Amino acid sequence: MNEKQRVNPFSPCNDIKDSVCIHTDKVYDSCKDKDCIEDARVFFTACDQETIDRAVNVKARKAEIIWVFSDVEPVPFNGGYYTVDLKFFFRITLDVFLGVGKPTKVEGLATFDKKVILYGSEGNAKVFESKYSYDSFDEQLWQKTNMPKAVVEVVDPLVLSAKLVDINDKMCCCTDDIDFSTVPECICRVFDNSLVLGGERKRVFVTIGLFSIVRIERSVQLLIPAYDFCIPQKECVGASEDCPCDIFEKIDFPFEEFFPPERTDCCLSAPEHDHGYCCR
Repeated sequence: MNEKQRVNPFSPCNDIKDSVCIHTDKVYDSCKDKDCIEDARVFFTACDQETIDRAVNVKARKAEIIWVFSDVEPVPFNGGYYTVDLKFFFRITLDVFLGVGKPTKVEGLATFDKKVILYGSEGNAKVFESKYSYDSFDEQLWQKTNMPKAVVEVVDPLVLSAKLVDINDKMCCCTDDIDFSTVPECICRVFDNSLVLGGERKRVFVTIGLFSIVRIERSVQLLIPAYDFCIPQKECVGASEDCPCDIFEKIDFPFEEFFPPERTDCCLSAPEHDHGYCCR
């Protein structure tokens, strides 16, 4: 489509009925990052730590994001800029090998701290909303009602490696401890029992690949053209009582499961894809 054929949404020929003011969150600044978190210590419950102490090897199965806590503070002497302090909590799933036989699955907690600086403009008006919550007054939040908010988007990370370390080993550098009193209760409840720190003979360290997007937003009022109300055009489809075989007949045959895609020519010609990752 060339420039002359493009539709101008603000053209008077497009049936703009009105201009309306909306309240929304505007992105003032954002950044993307790719972090390689090396040798992050994994903390376990007492039962799983006993299993780790008897292990001869461990293998990482997967890593999941439990939660990301964020805090926004203004940068001194640099108006409009803010530091965003992030704390990531991961649930790490491992296969623990105790000898010859089936491995034992255990789960543990790993954390990662990160700080970024983004532009969020300046605002001096204190903002209050009519959403009532009993005993909701918080002095710290009251001081920061004019602050922008941080939004973090992440996908479940890649576990690149996992290693088992004996703390009696002279090569062990085991100083990566955390204070569990600072771990929120909602994070601890993800695990079957309380996490422990101390008294272990072996520890597990993992290397994680993390992709994230961080952005700073502010609530603003914008004037936009309005065409009409958003009226749904599709009818809701209820649950079907069809025969299970009839439902199965509607599912396409999964050819890709039987015939995995081959390596393409671009993978052969691009040296950066020589490590098992091919373009499709």
